[in-house]
Amino acid sequence: MRIKETILFTGILALSLASCKKDYLVTNPTDAVANTAVFSTTQNVDVALNGIYRFMFERTTTVTTNQQNKPGVGGIMLLQDFLGDDIHISTSNWFAGEASWVPHRTDTHIMLTYTYRTFYQIIGNANAIIDNVDAATGTDADKNRIKAEALTLRAYAHFWLVQLYGKRYDANAKPNTQLGVPLMLAYTDTNKPRSTVEEVYAAVIKDLDAAIALNATTVYNKTHAGIWIAKGIRARVALVMQDYPNAIKFAKDIIDNGGFTLMTTDEYLSGFNNMGLKEYIWASHPTVDQDDTFGSFYGQIAFNANTSYMRGNPKRINSALYSLIPATDVRKKLWEPAPTTANFPLPATTFSRQPYMSRKFSVNLTSGASLGDVPLMRAAEMYLILAEAYASSGDNANAQTTLFNFVSKRDPSAVRSANTGQALVNEILINRRTELWGEGHRWLDLKRLNLPLDRTVVPNFVSAVVAGTMLVPAGDVRWQYLIPRAEMDANKSLAGQQNP
Repeated sequence: MRIKETILFTGILALSLASCKKDYLVTNPTDAVANTAVFSTTQNVDVALNGIYRFMFERTTTVTTNQQNKPGVGGIMLLQDFLGDDIHISTSNWFAGEASWVPHRTDTHIMLTYTYRTFYQIIGNANAIIDNVDAATGTDADKNRIKAEALTLRAYAHFWLVQLYGKRYDANAKPNTQLGVPLMLAYTDTNKPRSTVEEVYAAVIKDLDAAIALNATTVYNKTHAGIWIAKGIRARVALVMQDYPNAIKFAKDIIDNGGFTLMTTDEYLSGFNNMGLKEYIWASHPTVDQDDTFGSFYGQIAFNANTSYMRGNPKRINSALYSLIPATDVRKKLWEPAPTTANFPLPATTFSRQPYMSRKFSVNLTSGASLGDVPLMRAAEMYLILAEAYASSGDNANAQTTLFNFVSKRDPSAVRSANTGQALVNEILINRRTELWGEGHRWLDLKRLNLPLDRTVVPNFVSAVVAGTMLVPAGDVRWQYLIPRAEMDANKSLAGQQNP
């Protein structure tokens, strides 16, 4: 199947009501089944919606191979950190190879297809729901909830895509006329040219504002994109756009009114695998029957995952960043600079120990071999967005207070920062790097802040693992993913629109 057919959905969604236990969508040719079966009732549409959430954590399968290290959105999150400077491994393998900055600049590489396909499939499925749910049999409340979730998911996917494939948003260069990505706002959309970055961000905001207005406060659980998730994404978007008033507005609303409580010390050291903790706003939640031992997010990052990738390749923190964490901060305990059998027990002797290895992520052993709830959004991020937005807009006092309110939950010896201006922003960013390590933010943060990649200042970074890619200047063309060649070939509207 051509990438065009997989991504832009010339096919339709087929729903197998006999397989509701698995709750996932299948993309079939147009003659496979009538849309009326999927969208006849809100109950059926809910099953289709659940399919998007399942797709977000499933291992990617292409026409040629089953991609073990590409567990849906979680795999893309991990890739963003491996493209940065704060997470790495000692041998060239999987993510380390992609961290060489060669795959996302090679238009035939599977990583490009995987990333592009993942988010456009979310968009295509969301569009089908948005376009058809109003005609389904069911209550208006259910229709509004379903539509709000689908709008949020469509915005989430477009937001990811424009950050990866477009140039950074620059608030001082409005309108941002640089090429973004094709905007798919209806299920029938296909073969569209790239919209501008400004147009994509406007569409993302419109979807999120519409979702928030629908007030989806009664979603099933934290796997579903309810109103607080829509507001969280809205805060992220505002921060990327340097729209600090809206970043403050939405992040503060979540902190003040969302009911999300920062983790206790014991909770913080429990493995980052439990969406039941009050700090979690959004997470993927694979169940035992959906366990993918070798292809899951935790199979790639959890220190105790019994996979060849983890046994021989423990994930390590930038030692320079580690040195900046105070000794009294609980986050210092997430990595071990000198692991031994005593201070870092492992499941078997086949597991390797390396300096600065991570124990942040742990498999939830009560659930399955490599299971855990993939953290898509936590309240900690909202504190950091709020603090950065205050500091970046010149409100040092509120930035200092917000930062202290957050850091004091991680470090009982913390004192209120006396920094102001850029020094305060830098302090917030150090906390952001430490707090969100492995959760998919570092590369995107460097890009939005127009900072260079500089691995030369990381004492324990192994240059050979990433083919010598140690320094990439801010604004370099390599900060943009290429559009997959298969999509360029299939969609003639993209002619002449490839990134440089």
